Amino acid sequence: MSRAAERAARHAAATGSGPTHDDAAGQARFPGAKSAFGLLGEVLVIGVLIAVVSLPIITLPAALAAGVRHLRRFLTAEDSGLGWFWRDVRAALLGGTAVGAASAVVALILVLDIDLAGSGALPGGPLIAVVGWVGLAALVLALFTASGGWTPETGWIAALKGVPVVLRDDLAGAAYLLATAVFAGVVTWQLFPLVIPALGCIALAIVAVPERPRRRHGDLDDDALRADLDA
Repeated sequence: MSRAAERAARHAAATGSGPTHDDAAGQARFPGAKSAFGLLGEVLVIGVLIAVVSLPIITLPAALAAGVRHLRRFLTAEDSGLGWFWRDVRAALLGGTAVGAASAVVALILVLDIDLAGSGALPGGPLIAVVGWVGLAALVLALFTASGGWTPETGWIAALKGVPVVLRDDLAGAAYLLATAVFAGVVTWQLFPLVIPALGCIALAIVAVPERPRRRHGDLDDDALRADLDA
């Protein structure tokens, strides 16, 4: 919903010419998020499931994709039984393991480069370290975005092809996802068992970041016109 539509809805609720706030909440886009404790529990459960499925490491993309789809179903109050999660895991494993294996190899190379750059064994170490960290950030964003775009119908190739467009169209969203990854890495490094809620939070961020309210050109035009009229 745009800002103008949100303002119109609030005005209608206040004047009695439209649904009240409670009625609007009942028609919310994500009714599954109305219970904060219920959402927290679901995030923890899905964190456990993602951790279990991704134990071989190369299955992490499939686990994330299935976890993201599970949380989407939960948030939209659809059938979110765990059976659907395992169906998605089975469907995502075939291509997801290839994506996971390639990601693991690239990540290992980048980490080794960063480590060598820090040891002083390579000329131009600081520059190599920067390139390594940028590469890791790009890899994480590609992995998160592809996992969020995967569906059993379109598969991994379509999800990967859509990554550049998604990131280009929402640079702020990419920054939010990267901040989530950094947060998950820090809390896991401090206390390893926190990897479970961290994985759940990553899946939730992949779902929530693209759905956040964003100012669009139409909203900017409306605000500019209103400012001109007020003047």
